[in-house]
Amino acid sequence: MHEPNRSALDEARRLLGNCVVFRGLKIEERRAIISQARIRNVAAGERIFSIGAPGDYMAAVLTGTIRITVPSPHGRELLLAILEPGELFGEIALLDGKERTADATANTPSVLAILDRHEVLSFLERNPASWPRIVEILCDRIRHTDVQLAEVALLRLPARLARAILRIASNEPNPAGDCRHFHVQLTQQDLANMVGATRETVNKCLSAWQRQGLVHMDGGQIAVADWSRLESLVRLI
Repeated sequence: MHEPNRSALDEARRLLGNCVVFRGLKIEERRAIISQARIRNVAAGERIFSIGAPGDYMAAVLTGTIRITVPSPHGRELLLAILEPGELFGEIALLDGKERTADATANTPSVLAILDRHEVLSFLERNPASWPRIVEILCDRIRHTDVQLAEVALLRLPARLARAILRIASNEPNPAGDCRHFHVQLTQQDLANMVGATRETVNKCLSAWQRQGLVHMDGGQIAVADWSRLESLVRLI
């Protein structure tokens, strides 16, 4: 791996400074921890770490997207999240020193900022005021995972799929300011992995919704055509 040039490293550290965990810090505190980051380039499909691996670093996504998944007993995977620039991952195992609880894989060619465990823990010892932000991020991650697992266990497929699409829609940037017109950046296989189903059943459900006028599919992209009817499916159990 080639060493990044100075301008690339500076840009990476600027992006790292915008990550949610560091936004509340003072400028000098941010500089102290960001200066310890090293840059890692990963290819699409490259495994960053696997479940059970030691948690000796955490990473921030600078460019690209990262898939966080857990394997199922039947050989499929449950897609917990696709992380975008500015988001952190690997922090749970880093903080408690135990094994990784999920797999992390590059969804696209990506650039990561890596922070080693001893550097992060040393920083937190010197800056205890940073702990509340770390705890907030961990709680958000746990709540999101709990909700997703509960959906897979308790809701029928149409409700699970509708809720997943609406959740993606609420987070999708839209220049027009209308969240009812968005492009889902996930494949049907990704959606299937997210809701604990097969690609075929997701395709059948989406095709039925298209015939009913709930969604519109074109070239692998999905747009919500009837927001209120899709919301009504979320209440089906």
